[in-house]
Amino acid sequence: MSEPVIKIRDLKKTYLMGTMKVNALNGVSFDIHPNEYIAIMGPSGSGKSTLMNMIGCLDTPSEGTYILNGNDVSKLDDGELAQARNREIGFVFQTFNLLPRTDCLSNVELPLIYAGVKTQERKERASETLRKVGLGDRMDHKPNELSGGQRQRVAIARALVNNPSILLADEPTGNLDTKTGEEIMHLFEGLYRNGNTIIVVTHEQEIADHARRIIRLRDGVIESDRLVEKPVLANADMDANAVPA
Repeated sequence: MSEPVIKIRDLKKTYLMGTMKVNALNGVSFDIHPNEYIAIMGPSGSGKSTLMNMIGCLDTPSEGTYILNGNDVSKLDDGELAQARNREIGFVFQTFNLLPRTDCLSNVELPLIYAGVKTQERKERASETLRKVGLGDRMDHKPNELSGGQRQRVAIARALVNNPSILLADEPTGNLDTKTGEEIMHLFEGLYRNGNTIIVVTHEQEIADHARRIIRLRDGVIESDRLVEKPVLANADMDANAVPA
């Protein structure tokens, strides 16, 4: 088996609420290997959002170790965390987080701008990634000219354009109707089949059921970590035919 892309050991996070200490994570350990498709679940207060922030290099643990692609990110300062985020993590948010006055192509280019990629290469890579998620004919459209599903596909393209180690999705269908949500999960299936490592944080069992492994948290610890037997969708390719416009 290949080396883990993520190695987490005895991860703890403690917050001070006034004079009280709250243990959001209380000794979490697991590995994630390349080309895994994982759902992280748990009720409110279980620690799943805190764990997502740790995995996404948005926060650092109080104790424990987080190794990402062989690098110990648990001790990084804010600037180093920002570099690790842009290099290693592609984020997909429930609320899309697109720039409203900027067209699709420019939205997708953003991570490449931060990475210092030159203009021509930037545009080529952003264009190609938009085509891969079925939006080759929407590059000059602004977010308010798109449906919710199309906006989320722009967000997915932006997450993918830097070839990150991990695609990290936080409730990616939370603002979508059921049919559109299924289309987005169909796209994730295609991304997984194309070799991407995907982590979806969700409270919805129907969304988690698309993954191949489900980690459940409760009270800051792992309650269960199991593989899911699921047939692969026959036509889940990462192209315009996989997700209807």
